[in-house]
Amino acid sequence: MMKIRRSHDRGHARHGWLESFHSFSFAGYYDPRHMGFRRLRVINQDLIAPSSGFPTHPHRDMEIISYLVEGQLAHRDSMGHTEVITRGEVQYMSAGTGVAHSEYNPSLDERAHLLQIWIEPQQLGLKPRYAQRSFLKEFEGGGLVQVLSPDGAAGSLEIHQDARLHIAWPKEKSSIMLPLKKDRHGWLQVVRGEIAIGDQVLGPGDAAAISGEENPVLEASAQSEFLFFDLA
Repeated sequence: MMKIRRSHDRGHARHGWLESFHSFSFAGYYDPRHMGFRRLRVINQDLIAPSSGFPTHPHRDMEIISYLVEGQLAHRDSMGHTEVITRGEVQYMSAGTGVAHSEYNPSLDERAHLLQIWIEPQQLGLKPRYAQRSFLKEFEGGGLVQVLSPDGAAGSLEIHQDARLHIAWPKEKSSIMLPLKKDRHGWLQVVRGEIAIGDQVLGPGDAAAISGEENPVLEASAQSEFLFFDLA
């Protein structure tokens, strides 16, 4: 079974310096039909204006992932991390018992385009944790790259949940098999290009929730980019 979530059906907010698209209910956008998918709670596509960003704010008991599509993002947190995230990097923060952080676009003339992702942890009250890694060389190969897993397999970042995140930048006219078992659930989020899966064609911002299918195959008709979540 596959259910499509079209880009134009997402929540949309403009805050001057920030334009955001919400796949699931978030902040001022509420839709009881779209509260999340399994343990995947938030996918926000954020466009941050130059020299702007989120001031210091708290989180707790959430697994938070940032993925840069364009530009850069400066991160500072109460654990003492001061980092800049760039294209091809994945940032992971386990908020656990509580952490405060800020996110800022340091560029004077380019926007930052990113996906902010929240996944509910398996356990509450964990010790906060931070990790960041560049997967640029792997992405440039065009195949599926595992960037998050519960056991850190294949050099992926380790997350406190039975969830795996794969990212791919497939080349034009390529096929990719998604590693999904029938008893698990997948969320496919397209960032760029055009992806065909089953009898559906997905474009930028479109998504598909997949259940009860094993190893579905997608076709990229143009150079594309997508995220695939494998969830319990």
